[in-house]
Amino acid sequence: MTETTENPEEMDAALQRLEAAIDRLEGRLDGLFERLDGFRAHEKEAEALRRDRARLASDLDVAKAREKELQRLADEASEALGAAISEVREALGKV
Repeated sequence: MTETTENPEEMDAALQRLEAAIDRLEGRLDGLFERLDGFRAHEKEAEALRRDRARLASDLDVAKAREKELQRLADEASEALGAAISEVREALGKV
């Protein structure tokens, strides 16, 4: 054995320094794990936002398609109404 290991006071001091270093390491690791948990929570939120965005984009596409269909129907109705008005005017003019 070396001289250091034969001296109990030096061994106690070394053990205390080791325990203090381990405590500091554990404290830093706890902080890192907390940050990692926070990151994971943010990542979950980001994933939820991405899913919401995809759903909303799909809903928007459906709404735009519906709008085009309604506009087409409105244009047809307008043409039909215009034709009907012309027919009524023509009929009134003949009376």
